[in-house]
Amino acid sequence: MIKKILRIIFSLVGVLLGYGIYLLLNGLIKSTGMADKILVGETQQFIAAIGFALFFGISFYLLSPIFGKHGVKLAKNIETDLQKIPTNEIITGTFGLIIGLIIAFLISQVYIGIAGTEFFYIGTILSVITYIFFGYLGVLVATKKGKDIIPNLIAARRGAGPRTKGKIGDGTPKILDTSVIIDGRIADIMKTGFIEGRVVIPEFVLVELRHIADSSDGLKRNRGRRGLDILNRIQNEYGIEIYNTDSEKSLDEIPEVDVKLLKLAQLMNGKVVTNDFNLNKVAMIKGVEVLNINELANAVKPIVLPGEDMTLFLVKEGKEANQAVAYLDDGTMIVVEEGRPFIGQTIDVTVSSVLQTAAGRMIFAKPKK
Repeated sequence: MIKKILRIIFSLVGVLLGYGIYLLLNGLIKSTGMADKILVGETQQFIAAIGFALFFGISFYLLSPIFGKHGVKLAKNIETDLQKIPTNEIITGTFGLIIGLIIAFLISQVYIGIAGTEFFYIGTILSVITYIFFGYLGVLVATKKGKDIIPNLIAARRGAGPRTKGKIGDGTPKILDTSVIIDGRIADIMKTGFIEGRVVIPEFVLVELRHIADSSDGLKRNRGRRGLDILNRIQNEYGIEIYNTDSEKSLDEIPEVDVKLLKLAQLMNGKVVTNDFNLNKVAMIKGVEVLNINELANAVKPIVLPGEDMTLFLVKEGKEANQAVAYLDDGTMIVVEEGRPFIGQTIDVTVSSVLQTAAGRMIFAKPKK
């Protein structure tokens, strides 16, 4: 039934196209003065119009299966390509297309006015070229500049004034993993403007967050809900969309989220943002660049050198005999040798050594004598 309806629609399009071509040719003949040399009556003109309409109508009817097959294939290709494009880029591109077509309409009126009825076909051709050029230009400019415009509009709507922090159009894509979203510090880092380039949140990361938030384990459930809150904050403040990975067929066969993340980074030529120590190591083996939040946090911590004195509150026992543990305000753990007798007290200590790793920093100290 649907195929029959489509064939009828194609036939009607062919009839209209044939009649339109007849009108165009008839106008060309009249504008060039050939009508005076060719004696054609109204009956002949009517027959010619019917002939053009029937010829194109029948041709389109016969070719409709081919048009339909290629049309469906083209539609699927367009759908696949659109899934790879973030929603905000589609919106800005559509807006740019509308603006471009409006400008083209205003300019084309000048062409038509100058060409007049005698050379209307020249004005028509110029108008078509103008529409194509300004439509393409509008989409191009809107998609290039829209990456900066969208965050500014969101910030302005919230009364924060223009800002360009967090999401910048140029640069390598940064792909966020589940751990860094749950951690939450990525939102503050984006606020400072240190993250350059397109920020990508894959759909499978959102799915994993939702599964964690639905966990029967209370601790996991709280971590998952915190991650969803952070994700919502990032989306609202910086206009970042969830990246639909359905079009990436090579990811469907990969069950593990971490492996999918690294594969997506390779496909997009991007960097993975994480604080997962093991993922960091695997990424190095795979040749994928990683931005480790813990490494960044360690890099900006105050430098502590052996021999420095500090005052600490000892909170608990250490793993080894006679050890005690204390923490700095930034969460850095300090192991105090011979500190067990002073647990629950605030004492002065001297730093003996500092151990720095990608997983964090550990400081060893002894009670000051």
